[in-house]
Amino acid sequence: MYNYLLIGLGGALGAMARVGMGRLFPVHLMGSIPLQMLAVNVIGCFLMGLLSSWVSYHSGFNLALRYFLISGFLGGFTTFSAFALEGSLLLQKHQYGPAALYICLTVLLCIAFFFIGSKLFMHLAT
Repeated sequence: MYNYLLIGLGGALGAMARVGMGRLFPVHLMGSIPLQMLAVNVIGCFLMGLLSSWVSYHSGFNLALRYFLISGFLGGFTTFSAFALEGSLLLQKHQYGPAALYICLTVLLCIAFFFIGSKLFMHLAT
């Protein structure tokens, strides 16, 4: 039960951070691409790479902190459900070029920044 509370608290804070981060970026790039969600997902994937590598590197990592940070905070912060919604809205509006660009940029940049975060941690840890 305690772990679920930690996940819930982390998720609530992550969702609030997502909205706050979204205010730092212009709403759309090139008129249609939802830049706010792209930025949040890329940053979130970078942090997920860092934190998941940290957890793997430290075998004695506090499980409660892992639930709070990874499942909770980052789970609430990065929202591929919102990504799916934004992408499908572009497709429904027949904006195929911006939709394809948004989907490709999100997937490729998030995977790339996950690995960059992981590699950065490994570099700093050694």
